[in-house]
Amino acid sequence: MIGGLVLLVFGAQQAGPALAAARGDGPHGTFTAVNAHCYEHHPGKLVCTWTGDFRSDDGKDLRKGITLYDSEQDSLTAGRTLRAFDTGRPDHVYGEDGSREWVTVALLVLLGTGLVARPLLPTRRRSRRPARRPVPSGEAVA
Repeated sequence: MIGGLVLLVFGAQQAGPALAAARGDGPHGTFTAVNAHCYEHHPGKLVCTWTGDFRSDDGKDLRKGITLYDSEQDSLTAGRTLRAFDTGRPDHVYGEDGSREWVTVALLVLLGTGLVARPLLPTRRRSRRPARRPVPSGEAVA
């Protein structure tokens, strides 16, 4: 039950930003790639995460050293810019296509709800009486 509560609290905290990322809510602007942090996901497959600078279209928001969450990360190069938006998360911005983080958040909330509710649900109890043997046809039951 405690684990379920932890999942519910975490999911609730992430719900607003995840929905904003799915809808594309927040100031739009450009992300300029500066550094790639890469690792080998499996042999032959290199996965990179880019950090760089985000500048909003109105020029009011300039964030340096921010991470980009976008499906185009594999094709980025240093100095390249692409459209992005800022949902207010402290550590990253999103590419124009947004994000499907809401799916993970929804699953966390559902799992948390199930774990919290499980001890509260009535349980089926098994009878401790031995099972009756079937009576062959034609015999009377006493």
